[in-house]
Amino acid sequence: MFYRTKLRKAFLKPHTSYPFFSFSIKSYKISGPAETILMAMKQFQPRATPDAPAESTQIDWPAVLSEHDRWLRTIVYARCGESQAVDEVMQEVSLAAVRQKAPLADHTKVAPWLYRLAVTQSLLYRRKQGRKRKLTENYAQRYQPHEGDNREPDPLGWLLADERRQLIRVAIGRLPKRDAEILLLKYTEDWSYQELVEHLGVSHSAVESRLHRARGRLRNELAALEITGAAN
Repeated sequence: MFYRTKLRKAFLKPHTSYPFFSFSIKSYKISGPAETILMAMKQFQPRATPDAPAESTQIDWPAVLSEHDRWLRTIVYARCGESQAVDEVMQEVSLAAVRQKAPLADHTKVAPWLYRLAVTQSLLYRRKQGRKRKLTENYAQRYQPHEGDNREPDPLGWLLADERRQLIRVAIGRLPKRDAEILLLKYTEDWSYQELVEHLGVSHSAVESRLHRARGRLRNELAALEITGAAN
């Protein structure tokens, strides 16, 4: 109480000096016991609470999936090799995107993340189809059709009328999945190198290397198919 009274008088009479402290209007410097009192008063002042962090921008997954639907379907087709698998795998991709445990906050990473998700779901689909195919083959071996069983030919065989397109499709089917997908994205989606970089999440040099290697393998497969067809 004594120091507080002295402090009040000091502000009322700035030119008066006291043995306990000194106050100068020109320099605004407080020293002595008054400085100790002010420091103690500051310690009991309520601290300003920091502002709450802004909520992360939520991603509109239906809109994002619709935007990236076309090229993701190309990835799935390249990985699975079956047109009927695309819708089923894309449904799993959509469900996984909505149900993700760690939501994405960075919109720039959406495309590479969706690419990895499409590849993962395609691999899971192929594993499941592999198990089903084994069951079907085992069933077919047990129950062989009799001679009077007239079966329709596979309708998929009539879809590719043009010989060159058929060779290209067969050749792409023989390529590694990574080569097939980047060729399909480049030439069916007409993507530039920069678009491949942004969507696949790889460097520009990696895209060039993968495309160069995929083209070379495709040429080799086409050459082998043409030689086989000529021999037959």
